Amino acid sequence: MNQQTTHDGLTALLRPARLTEVVDIGANPIDGDPPYKTMMQQRLCRVTGFDPHPEAIAALAKRKSAQETYLPYAVGDGGEHVLNICRGIGFASLLQPHAKTLTHFPNFSELGRVINHLALRTKRLDEIDEIPAFDLLKIDIQGGELAVFQNGRRKLAAAVAIQTEVSFVPLYEKQPVFGDIDLELRSLGFVPHMFAAINKRMIAPMLGADPAAAINQLVEADVVYVRNFVEADTMQSEQLKHLALIAHHCYGSFDLALNCVHHLTSRGEIPPDSKNRYVGLLQAQRPKVAGARL
Repeated sequence: MNQQTTHDGLTALLRPARLTEVVDIGANPIDGDPPYKTMMQQRLCRVTGFDPHPEAIAALAKRKSAQETYLPYAVGDGGEHVLNICRGIGFASLLQPHAKTLTHFPNFSELGRVINHLALRTKRLDEIDEIPAFDLLKIDIQGGELAVFQNGRRKLAAAVAIQTEVSFVPLYEKQPVFGDIDLELRSLGFVPHMFAAINKRMIAPMLGADPAAAINQLVEADVVYVRNFVEADTMQSEQLKHLALIAHHCYGSFDLALNCVHHLTSRGEIPPDSKNRYVGLLQAQRPKVAGARL
């Protein structure tokens, strides 16, 4: 592994054979920094991102680092589709916006108004040669997530974490909802781990000074799924190492990272005092978990 990556304490402890591989489908960062930003800054990962929106892919290509590759592919079921480009860039989707649903949330009808169409052929995740294998999948493609999972089962078999957008109130016609996504990912060996973000919106006709304000209504969320840690014996040691790194750096899930360290120690893959060394790293670097103990 490149020596530039070994300054991170956990990486030095685990000694993975390679950088963590990240795939970002719908890579335009309109909702802020991606969860793998810290790993990028420390040169602990490589990112391959996809976005068919012309403006999005141009912006990503312009500011990318040497560790990032961005491709203008629409990932899906392999069929021909039309990308509905909406007034709000975050509403672009292969699905048609659901006009009646949009009227129930302030400003959504205007943001979801289709202003252009882009005919394209989607690529199945399992057939994309540029990503032979990956550890973390981040995906946010406005209702197309289930089709990606169903057509990427072979490559997802090696992944250890998925951050996906899920819908509670479908904003698009025939959009799969949270239950559909959850059943599919559980069938692939993943379990829900945490909510990375929760998107609530105010129900119309109530309207405050801020159209994006909310009271209680769940609309969407970003949910992190991880390979089932209860069945850690089914994971390869390299998978456990990358799950630990993702848990630690992307999500602050220090307990999950320590669980991976525990299994690696039991296998003799890392030194026998690694659990204590990891807790020591946490106590030195993360005051909020200073009380952590074995």
